[in-house]
Amino acid sequence: MAIRERALLGVLILATSMAVVTTIGIVAAILVESLRFFSIIDPSSFFFGTLWSPQIAIREDQAGAAGSFGFIPLLVGTLLITLISLAVAVPMGLAIAVYLSEFASSRTRGQIKPILEILAGIPTIVYGFFALVTLSPILRDLGAELGVEVAGESALAAGLVMGMMLIPFIASLSEDALFAVPDSLRHGAIGLGSTQLEATARVIIPASLPGIAAGILLASSRAIGETMIVVMAAGIAAHLTINPLEAVTTVTVQIVTLLIGDQEFDDPKTLAAFALGLSLFALTLVLNIIALHIVKRYRQSYE
Repeated sequence: MAIRERALLGVLILATSMAVVTTIGIVAAILVESLRFFSIIDPSSFFFGTLWSPQIAIREDQAGAAGSFGFIPLLVGTLLITLISLAVAVPMGLAIAVYLSEFASSRTRGQIKPILEILAGIPTIVYGFFALVTLSPILRDLGAELGVEVAGESALAAGLVMGMMLIPFIASLSEDALFAVPDSLRHGAIGLGSTQLEATARVIIPASLPGIAAGILLASSRAIGETMIVVMAAGIAAHLTINPLEAVTTVTVQIVTLLIGDQEFDDPKTLAAFALGLSLFALTLVLNIIALHIVKRYRQSYE
């Protein structure tokens, strides 16, 4: 092996090693601080608690001196907003992907693609402003006309706007999955007398479902980790509810809230952020592993 090739190989190995070491370091740091938190707070009260109130009183005789660190309200709020966003993003993203992949002309595809890229590049805080200033008042006024009380900050507003943010993500991944389906399946379906619409609905989409499912799971991971939209549209109050018209909060929002300002790292309130981070890491890791497993099976089927 030439000297240049060895040097290049060494650089590549070093870059890969740095990525691995950095990941291990992040996980280790979060894990160590989480263990400190669980040495103070009972893990069962954290993972199964239904009240989140991490305010530690200055004196022991004050109300709420011990604080309440129930993870369930944050988990329910996170999943509620994620489900609403997926209910918006999956149908629209899949419809866009099918149209661009199977029906749109090259000219139309070239016009729509940049628009999707623009949507994907908009900062999430802009989506948050849109939810706060535009969508939330519309939902509140619409609820008043229908006789339904809608909170000024609601899971529905956050979920709808987050769904808009995820549409380009799901559309792009789904389109890649549709393009990966061999043309022989398309030609075979049409040769048997199917129309283009029937071939798409009964052959192309079922054949690309593993890739589409993987894209949806990856989009779910992104939705779970979103912060700014939830802060501005859903609020920071930890309410245990599945009503999308009420205010809720998520794990990421509480992590930011706990670490704002001057904090002592011996305080359970601060250490709780690391426990939340570890829980969020585990949740997204499971989703990513499932997505990668689906993609692996998908590639084995069609390569």
